[in-house]
Amino acid sequence: MFQESDTWALVLAAGDGNRLRSLTTVASGTNVPKQFCSLYEGPSLLHEALCRALAVTTQDRTCVVVAEQHRGWWEGPLWSLPPENLIVQAHNRGTGLGILLPLLHILSRDPHAQLVLLPSDHYVRQEALLACALEEALGQLEWRFDETLLLGVQPEGLDPDLGYIVPGPSDGRGALMVERFVEKPSLAVASELIRAGGLWNTFIVVSTGLALLELFRKRFPEIVSVMSAALESDRRSGSEGTAVAELYERLPVVDFSQDILAEQLSDLRVLPVAPCGWSDLGTPKRVSEALRCAPRPEQERWTRLSTGYLSLAAQHERMRAVQGIGGV
Repeated sequence: MFQESDTWALVLAAGDGNRLRSLTTVASGTNVPKQFCSLYEGPSLLHEALCRALAVTTQDRTCVVVAEQHRGWWEGPLWSLPPENLIVQAHNRGTGLGILLPLLHILSRDPHAQLVLLPSDHYVRQEALLACALEEALGQLEWRFDETLLLGVQPEGLDPDLGYIVPGPSDGRGALMVERFVEKPSLAVASELIRAGGLWNTFIVVSTGLALLELFRKRFPEIVSVMSAALESDRRSGSEGTAVAELYERLPVVDFSQDILAEQLSDLRVLPVAPCGWSDLGTPKRVSEALRCAPRPEQERWTRLSTGYLSLAAQHERMRAVQGIGGV
């Protein structure tokens, strides 16, 4: 479990989940963003991510970045979070800015913050294994002041729909160098990557806040400057994000993996994680695979947690009946 420290968790919950839209669209035509769905009929994937965050820090140091257009989905489930820990994006400008905005918020409150970035739309069958990896990564931050750690899961099979991290040699301090990223390879390339020690890219990141901010500064110094100024303007005026919302109207799309990480490999390290039943649930096929392997939680556990707006298992069954998708 976590120790009292400067550890913060940032749960990334502003995505639209377009790749899974065929499964998350109900009969009326309404699309439920993936993070607000549950795998079965229990807690949403977002709540599962919040539980993951509480394995490394406390609720008052857990922040969630959400999208304004999803307000109807997140206002109810996130009512218990401190208001200042809920960071709302006016528009979707890519995963990069979806991290930079809350990062600046957190650093303004705690300049010594060390961060765990957790996507809100993942499933993990063996949470204890992932929690141990997060604890190990946080322990390594004691001497990694200027490096950013990525968690890469050892593959449990061939999957061309995932991103892969190709690791290099050991850095001699408990992690591996990062040679390159490969997004959605063919089956043949995925097979070669796995034979060479390739890891599934979980998009889970552990870093000091200042080291993470430096990655943004090196690539997009002007964006860091104008966003910092907009946040300061909102703080001085007491407005609720007016300057930041206006700034978002003219900001470009920035992809965290391609535009930030892939361009600064020397500043990255990867920590291999043992197979733990991780899935990003990014496609109907991956949902089907997760359902085949995932035990249905006990009903008693469900009653203690807020349920998702939509069951992916139920939606999958409907799609399988209509379209002949592979069985659960």
